[in-house]
Amino acid sequence: MSEIPVKDVTPKTQSMYEKRKKIYVREIEGFFQKTRTYSLWALMLAYFGTAWFNWEGRQAVLFDLPARQFHVFGITFWPQDFMLLSWLLIISAFGLFTVTNMAGRIWCGYTCPQSVWSFIFMWIEERAEGTRNARMKLDKEPMSAEKLRKKSLKHLGWIIVAFWTGVTFVGYFTPIRDLVPDFFQGLANHWAYIWIGIFTVLTYLNAGWMREQVCIYMCPYARFQSVMYDRDTLAVSYDYNRGEPRGKRSKKEEHAEDQNKLGDCVDCSLCVQVCPTGIDIRDGLQYQCIGCALCIDACDSIMEKLGKPKGLVRYTTENELEGQKTHFFRPRLIGYALVMTVMLGAFAYALLTRTGFRLDIERDRGALYQVTVNDTVTNSYTLKLMNMSQAPHEYLLSVEGLDGLNMDADRKQFLNVNELKEVLVTLEMDPAEVKVSSSKIDIDFVVKDAETGEEIVREQTRFIAPRQ
Repeated sequence: MSEIPVKDVTPKTQSMYEKRKKIYVREIEGFFQKTRTYSLWALMLAYFGTAWFNWEGRQAVLFDLPARQFHVFGITFWPQDFMLLSWLLIISAFGLFTVTNMAGRIWCGYTCPQSVWSFIFMWIEERAEGTRNARMKLDKEPMSAEKLRKKSLKHLGWIIVAFWTGVTFVGYFTPIRDLVPDFFQGLANHWAYIWIGIFTVLTYLNAGWMREQVCIYMCPYARFQSVMYDRDTLAVSYDYNRGEPRGKRSKKEEHAEDQNKLGDCVDCSLCVQVCPTGIDIRDGLQYQCIGCALCIDACDSIMEKLGKPKGLVRYTTENELEGQKTHFFRPRLIGYALVMTVMLGAFAYALLTRTGFRLDIERDRGALYQVTVNDTVTNSYTLKLMNMSQAPHEYLLSVEGLDGLNMDADRKQFLNVNELKEVLVTLEMDPAEVKVSSSKIDIDFVVKDAETGEEIVREQTRFIAPRQ
């Protein structure tokens, strides 16, 4: 009797992520690559150079966390200015929405830090290991002295860039002119070594090893970008009407009739070879596309050699590909731009009208009021005076809003540049002089310029006395 085969019912597991296939990006020249090179140099100069730039005798951009002062080109921000940061983040968000709805992921392709550092690391890889074909061949070869030399040179270049990226980042929180010599002499704070090490490792991994994995799996922008796209969004696209059916060209006369039926795409796959995320733009819009336009440069170079018009792959809209009119002014784009403009105007107004002085008032939380042996009522306050200007000032402190109120504190207060000063103030009065029935009376602390007598700030609080 033959045995009945038993079906294998063992459950099989499947990974959530596709196994990574190494992408060998081919170097290409063209208009968009040159544009990216200029933007890359500008961003690198801004990032690495700003930390070394001084403004009025101090580092131009310095986030001094221990002192809770954030210096940006002559303007000092305090934790109390957190609302301005919130506005700035909202403006950035709506700016991103506006740009995405108008021109797709152009931010990712030209200014995203992940893309910028990845392109730098790819440039180092190209110089150390050679062209795309040379790198593919090198990886297949067994280890040798030449292979070890090239690999070591590449990783050394990556580590140097990653290390200097970490040093510069920490240099925005610690004066970089002191940080660099102290670091190499072993005199820097231990936290400086820790954070420089963290950013060196992360930059090395993200730009050197992970690259497109960060864009595909880790970046949330890749996932929700489609929500901001519409049929009029400019995006890197393949003109299938002109390119299909695709096929390679032959010089043989017997194939001439068949080739006349082909589109302009010669199926050379150069657009795939230059793509940093390894996709084929001819498959349509994909979330992996970062809008770098390298495929446009690659395709244009082939069209130029074939004597055909450029633009088979180009920035275009879905409506244009289908022969319809593109609407550049549409409700969603106008809405994004309008909100961004209003927020930008409000931010500029808040920044321009921001005074160089701030007053915060804290009441004594231990007691609402105290009755002295003389039957007078006292309230205690802590005034936080902040001189946020770039020059020392002397101020006059006074209280208004209630007759007969005596202030026990120095009326003249001198504050140095960016100084935060706490002043203990006691207000005292005879409760019989209170002419109102309420036990809570609104009063104002007023700060004036000691030289000009001009009122700088007025903050309201309350004086509390026993109910009459």
